[in-house]
Amino acid sequence: MSQVAAARRFGRTGAVFWTGVVVVVAVFFAGAWQRRWIADDGLIVLRTVRNLIAGNGPVFNAGERVESNTSTLWTYLIYGVHEIVGYRLELVVLGVALTLSMLAVVFAMLGTRVMYRGTRRAPAGGPMVLLPFGVLVYVMLPPARDFATSGLETGLVICWIGAMWLGLQLWARAPHREGRFGLPTPGTAAIAFLAGLGPLVRPEMALAAAAFLALMAVAHQSWRHLGWLVVIAGTVPVVYQVWRMSFYALPYPLTAVAKDAGGSKWDKGAEYLWNLLSPYVLLVPLAAVLVAGLVALWARLAPRPGNPLLPLRIRYPDWSSRSGGTIADPRGGDGGGGVGDGGGDGGGADDHDDDEGGRRPRLRRRARSTPVVTIVFLVVALVMLLYVIRVGGDFMHGRVLLPSLFLLLLPVSVVPLPVGPAGGSAEASVRRVAVPAIAAAWLVVVGWAVTVQVTENPFREEPESITSAGIVDERQFYIQRTGHRHPLLAEDYLDFPRMRALVNDVTRNRTGAVFLPVPGFQDRWDVVSYDRPMPGLAPFELPEEPLKTVVFLNLGMTSMNLPLDVDVYDTVGLASPLAAHTDRMEDGRIGHDKFLPYDWVLARTGVVEDPGQLPAVDRRQLGEPGRGRAPVSRHAGTHRVLHGPVDPREALVQRGECILIRRVQDQQNPCVRGPEVRAADAGGSGEVSGHSVVLRTLLSRNGNSRGSKWSPTCNTCPKVRDSIDELDVAVPVLPLVGPVR
Repeated sequence: MSQVAAARRFGRTGAVFWTGVVVVVAVFFAGAWQRRWIADDGLIVLRTVRNLIAGNGPVFNAGERVESNTSTLWTYLIYGVHEIVGYRLELVVLGVALTLSMLAVVFAMLGTRVMYRGTRRAPAGGPMVLLPFGVLVYVMLPPARDFATSGLETGLVICWIGAMWLGLQLWARAPHREGRFGLPTPGTAAIAFLAGLGPLVRPEMALAAAAFLALMAVAHQSWRHLGWLVVIAGTVPVVYQVWRMSFYALPYPLTAVAKDAGGSKWDKGAEYLWNLLSPYVLLVPLAAVLVAGLVALWARLAPRPGNPLLPLRIRYPDWSSRSGGTIADPRGGDGGGGVGDGGGDGGGADDHDDDEGGRRPRLRRRARSTPVVTIVFLVVALVMLLYVIRVGGDFMHGRVLLPSLFLLLLPVSVVPLPVGPAGGSAEASVRRVAVPAIAAAWLVVVGWAVTVQVTENPFREEPESITSAGIVDERQFYIQRTGHRHPLLAEDYLDFPRMRALVNDVTRNRTGAVFLPVPGFQDRWDVVSYDRPMPGLAPFELPEEPLKTVVFLNLGMTSMNLPLDVDVYDTVGLASPLAAHTDRMEDGRIGHDKFLPYDWVLARTGVVEDPGQLPAVDRRQLGEPGRGRAPVSRHAGTHRVLHGPVDPREALVQRGECILIRRVQDQQNPCVRGPEVRAADAGGSGEVSGHSVVLRTLLSRNGNSRGSKWSPTCNTCPKVRDSIDELDVAVPVLPLVGPVR
């Protein structure tokens, strides 16, 4: 087909497609804006961005090298946009999330259009109208609208997926070209670079990135071209990974440890999947999408004479042609002769089907084709879905299933309906079956979308509660708990139970303290003040910079409503390595199935000089003798690696040590007096009490750390003082101690 004819064909039906794009984006934007909000977990990201802006680095608490954000790219993207526009962070994250979510839909529809119709340079198929189809299922789904804002990285994830879908579909249609020294074309280089960012989008996106890059690697190309792709795709993630292991002393974000991303809870995952499918009768539109997809595939596979869509005549790039043309697969009967690679290996290989040397290049050429790209995306979707189910899903309704759903819907995000006269009786007979079936499926999806729009109330009045599986509609939960229809700003969360009382208590405190929530009360906090003067201060003298620490489950709202000089920790491990490395509770709520007793925090801060004389805090939140399980490192350098200054000369050692952090079971909780145990049980020697081994060694390292703000109170215990030099080397060191300012 000539380029003039192709342009006419695109022009006749392009208006319908672009109208559909505009309508879908408008509907999605309206639904997302109606449900706009920022989740508590979204505010966690902004705390790290605040520290970046303040010059404290990419940390949650200043001076503690902890990566509390799952998406590295999301953190730096928000920081970069804020530095450009200068608006307050909540508005920046709202705008960026909405923009990326809308772009994801556009990329998805454009990529599927390329799959069906090709490009202007490499057109495919006959005249057809492309109607919005599978993408309607996604944009009408309430959780998709909820997390189009939310402050979380969901919009970035699906935008990256959509961009990879469009990019690889274009890559499959384009001829292979290599520049001087084997350099890839700008388009291919951009796709490889984008794919390499997958692990920085979210850690599990490394699975998708690996599949996409493997597809590009097996395609027919020279070794020099492949080497350039490896360098382009790998430089940023590898450099960041080396830096991450040196700076954070972990090979992945702390959230992966806290949520046990390698764990297995199939039953919880199955409940989580059903929790998304059931309320919206989602199986109905998914079944319609599946039927339409199979019918469209059958129509393309139907063996009718002269069918330009026969898979046996898929158009492959002619890499031996300098003009960048395409050739048909030789199995279709009209293929040309020899097809060489970019390095000019010679032709004629396709003429020898039984020759091993000819079969391999042909298979590698076919890797760069629309069907293979589409199959890879579907495989990635299924793998991601199985992974989410395996780890137990999440506590937020539908959130972590959205990328898998988006991936599955990509090949049918738009659906083709042929227009114009049929090419013959065979094609007419296929149309008589395919067109009514696809049209019926489209009507089912549209009817479902309208039903969801009419029946789903975005501001329900009935109380939102956590299900028995630990799942909750997070947005609805916070709307009802704060009283704000659109909880967007950090101040909106001051109306969440306990928040305003906490801010008042922290503001009034001038001596320094640890603030612990009182169970059963909505406006009370236990304020555990220091029971002695700070180092260098006379009795009753107030410090200029009192040391304040807050422990609360809701990290985001807490940290964003408090100054950066107030340390904020949780009990489940998002910001606390101690809690993150504890064992999962067998029947705990997903994402909240770890718990670090408050006494570990009291020990870490050194707020009480005698750990046996605890204040009257709720004892249910404290550990029991001999039952606490907290992580320690068998390497005395772990404290230095995690909290000391980064020494480039020792970076290699730190990267090695970061992988060796292990759990030590049955470690005594530090603030609970237990029976006398031998220090040898913890790696030392001599008879000392269980709490002393851990607490006194911990506080010793606190006080002896360069730049530490914590008091060296260990010398109050004579037994430990006499053997402190030995304990410093022999006793495992807790991987979280006082921050270095």
